[in-house]
Amino acid sequence: MADLKRTPLFPLYEDHGAKTIDFGGWDLPVQFSSIKEEHEAVRSKAGLFDVSHMGEIEVKGTDSLPFLQKVMTNDIALLQDGDILYTAMCYENGGTVDDLLVYKRKDHDYLLVVNAANTDKDFEWLMKHIFGDVEVTNISSEVAQLALQGPLAEETLQKLTTTDLNEIKNFKFKEDIDLNGVKALVSRTGYTGEDGFEIYCKESEAQKLWKMVLEAGAEFGVQPIGLGARDTLRFEARLALYGQELDADISPLEAGIGFAVKVNKEADFIGKEALKKQKAVGGMSRKIVGIEMVERGIPRHGYKVYSGSEEIGHITSGTQSPTLNKSVGLVLLKSEFSNLGTEVSIEVRPGKFAKAKVVATPFYKRQK
Repeated sequence: MADLKRTPLFPLYEDHGAKTIDFGGWDLPVQFSSIKEEHEAVRSKAGLFDVSHMGEIEVKGTDSLPFLQKVMTNDIALLQDGDILYTAMCYENGGTVDDLLVYKRKDHDYLLVVNAANTDKDFEWLMKHIFGDVEVTNISSEVAQLALQGPLAEETLQKLTTTDLNEIKNFKFKEDIDLNGVKALVSRTGYTGEDGFEIYCKESEAQKLWKMVLEAGAEFGVQPIGLGARDTLRFEARLALYGQELDADISPLEAGIGFAVKVNKEADFIGKEALKKQKAVGGMSRKIVGIEMVERGIPRHGYKVYSGSEEIGHITSGTQSPTLNKSVGLVLLKSEFSNLGTEVSIEVRPGKFAKAKVVATPFYKRQK
């Protein structure tokens, strides 16, 4: 795996017994102990993730707001300083370029956090549509990102700073927070369905910060978490994964993130007309819904879904849910089969079918 990219935290993986895999060209930990144990640690205590492979792109200049309004589906004009907005970028046909977060530092100064495997593509897409006084800079190689997630995340991180972290509300952030000598941007965001933070620091200070967070959280049972549990956690919370729930052929509306698509915003954006048509009554021929297995079997990504002999969709994500102890999945399904309680068949092996039913999502929602 010599050709794979590595984050600045890679040298510390071995200290925790990490098993690494090729994840979109990155050498990353799939697990440190076990996926189930790590999953439960985040749900009940807190866990620390290395997400330094994620991409960070700065957008600055007096035309940065109209530029972002053109390329983003959500309404960037809604952002105040210190706010974060979840959004998508789309092609003209409504297919998804990427889903991402937009951080507003101040007027004419934004930070985009994009999916790791899409960083170069996203940067090229932005550059292709640039106009006016706008400067777009890929700063991914300079930034490390850690995610501390779980009910004890705030209590753990608070030990490292005099800043009152309770003041950072959901989808808000503060910059230049002093974490025992490490200056960081701290946002109340995550990809697990739990409370927690995503923490951005200089690449050179990532190892120091990682060690300090684990030390601060030792009394609470905080442990390192790999990509395996990150996937089961986000899946239970019904958070989309690019390449599965979203891609160039799946629109944000079909994926179920219509809240991030503002077709009524004044500014025209790329894909607006296609998404308007989908949003119209009867305009969506398919959508992603949840299913629960009725018969034995685990719905895996790519498995075909049938009603009788008719193929009606495919599994985008699925697993044996550690929290629910049930086999559940997300399915891109023809809309006429998407009503709650509808029975479908999953081809779990060639020629072998198991019954499932459409259920409500998210599969897991934390108690406030």
